[in-house]
Amino acid sequence: MKVTELTDALIDLALAEDIGDGDHTTLSCIPIQAIGQSKLLIKQHGILAGVDVALEVFQRVDPDLQVEVFLNDGAEIHRGDVAFIVSGSVRSILQAERLVLNIMQRMSGIATVTHRYVRQLEGTSAKVLDTRKTTPGMRMLEKQAVKIGGGT
Repeated sequence: MKVTELTDALIDLALAEDIGDGDHTTLSCIPIQAIGQSKLLIKQHGILAGVDVALEVFQRVDPDLQVEVFLNDGAEIHRGDVAFIVSGSVRSILQAERLVLNIMQRMSGIATVTHRYVRQLEGTSAKVLDTRKTTPGMRMLEKQAVKIGGGT
């Protein structure tokens, strides 16, 4: 399997697990025609990772969602920054939200810690390497996050 196939399989599995037979709260409370937008507001300093995967999730949930990206993978981020704004069906945004946040929080955390270690090792011959000891199903994303943070 290619990395994209693994990512696609993870997205499919995660959406099926999270939404199942439907997001009952959203289905009962949000009108089908409701249109809106949401922004990813950064809560703390670090290195952003997972934007590309988030775009895939939004596309998979609803190809009509529009995403305006302000910060890309690898960007140094600060509290209050806005990474992107997604616009379109409120139901679709809410269906994608949890998976997008979970993936981006995990990947950004890994990228941030990796970046800290890489900076501490500057001037030495040491390198930060990823490991095969990863979370089941998340290996490719976790390894990608290490690279985004400056590791190998």
